[in-house]
Amino acid sequence: MSNVTLTIDGIVVQVPAGTTVLEAAQQAGIKIPTLCHAPELTKPGSCRICVVEIEGIRNLPISCATTVGEGMVVRTNSADVVEARKTIVELLVANHPLDCMTCEKTGDCTLQDLAYEYGVSEVSFPGEKHSYELDNSNPFERDMNKCIICGKCVRGCAEIPGKNVYDFTHRGFHTKVTTALDMPLEESDCVFCGTCVALCPVGALTPKMTKGTGRPWEVEKVLTTCPYCGTGCNFQLVVKDGKVVGVESTDKALVNGKALCVKGRFGYNFIHHPDRLTTPLVRKDGELVPASWEEAYSLVVSKLSSIKADNGADSIAGLSSARCTNEENYLMNKFMRGVIGTNNVDHCARL
Repeated sequence: MSNVTLTIDGIVVQVPAGTTVLEAAQQAGIKIPTLCHAPELTKPGSCRICVVEIEGIRNLPISCATTVGEGMVVRTNSADVVEARKTIVELLVANHPLDCMTCEKTGDCTLQDLAYEYGVSEVSFPGEKHSYELDNSNPFERDMNKCIICGKCVRGCAEIPGKNVYDFTHRGFHTKVTTALDMPLEESDCVFCGTCVALCPVGALTPKMTKGTGRPWEVEKVLTTCPYCGTGCNFQLVVKDGKVVGVESTDKALVNGKALCVKGRFGYNFIHHPDRLTTPLVRKDGELVPASWEEAYSLVVSKLSSIKADNGADSIAGLSSARCTNEENYLMNKFMRGVIGTNNVDHCARL
């Protein structure tokens, strides 16, 4: 593929043909704000916040859907660009609840960041506001009063899990993102994977389980691997005061991107559940009692060695789990075949 050379804010950039201006700027380390754009989704160019100035092109084109051209000269922060972006933010804020002090998205809200960056501190275009009822009947809260109609949830649902649960209804001021016939999510084809929550740039979609557990600046995010199956999905554990309070998908996940299933995204309560075993148990006098890891390992080795000596290696079988990682299942396989000496090893997902 041939390369294209262009200039962005005085910096000469060389990128493959077909690259968008936004992608070229990002490769050059130049920030262009976005609301409706997500690298894993199609590019509708609906929010217009990523406008730039390009010599020889009338008006201000959107950088997320404008392809680079040879010799193109782009300015991302001119006076006209800044004015246009500020007006766009003002229009969005005009119909947006101003409850940032108590909103769960505070500190992680793109609209809030843009309002701060462009100095939007009041409503410049007062008018009618929505009064949709809050929907918290599912694993995440849906506050359509805060929706900015960016469409990321619509495209995310259609393009990542392929469910097409959401779409736009009505027109103009009354445009709303909802299900077919505005039915409850429980009655739709929604699998509650939370992809829409991960993509939402504002507080319209937030996880209900993490409500009130901590602000973004109070938590630590730890990259880890999902324990529910062997796919190897990565996500970030949201940790506050040494306790896991949530799960977030991340762009650093090479296997799954921002996609997670309902278990991976919302099934983390077992971590601190009071019924969870935190120490090995061994049976003594007919009762299970806590033991050290050394004692538990020694007992397992003793029992397996005794069974193998008395009845042969094929009297022992191993059953692994789809909830283990591929690496753990590989070790189970090697242990049974190489250490125990039997091919009697199976996996619950084989059938």
